[in-house]
Amino acid sequence: MTADQSPVPYAIVAVASSAGGIQALIALLAELGPDLPVPVLVVQHLDPRHRTVIADVLARRAELPVKLAQDGEYARNGVIHIAPPDRHLLVNSDGLLTLSDTELVHFVRPSADLLFESVAGAYGSRAIVCVLTGTGVDGAMGAEAVSSRGGTVIVQDPADAQYPGMPQAAIDAGAADFVLPLEEIAAVVRGLVEAKRQ
Repeated sequence: MTADQSPVPYAIVAVASSAGGIQALIALLAELGPDLPVPVLVVQHLDPRHRTVIADVLARRAELPVKLAQDGEYARNGVIHIAPPDRHLLVNSDGLLTLSDTELVHFVRPSADLLFESVAGAYGSRAIVCVLTGTGVDGAMGAEAVSSRGGTVIVQDPADAQYPGMPQAAIDAGAADFVLPLEEIAAVVRGLVEAKRQ
């Protein structure tokens, strides 16, 4: 492969989880290391009636900075941006983040499908998305959108997930490029991001 044929580097990672997701996110994000050269966007289904401490909990375990996403800010390389409770998180091709309180998708807000679909539209083959433990089917349509645009979809092995619904739905949609135990996902993400930057 000549220099002008080298693959376009990955530009973003998006992660979705629901039931059992806090523990799964801690395990994944803690292993991404201190210097991931792309932003990480996270949707975790949370009870909107309670003040969330998810950013604080994850920040204690991750080496990357963790923050709740804010409407109108830009996704920053090496920062984990988490969708706040009851707001959809979207991103455009400039990395501008938008929070929305439009209708629920699959009975949830924030929705993995909406995040993944926005990532697919904005980043195409430069996107990596991960579907972790959770009930229901949120994330499957969005993973399909990412896959159809040449992005990479990593799914937690349903047998390894505390709740296999979301991972299994993504697999059933035919969108999974990798089906892995949780403990292997971070290394694959890092390997993919770093390989395309060599």
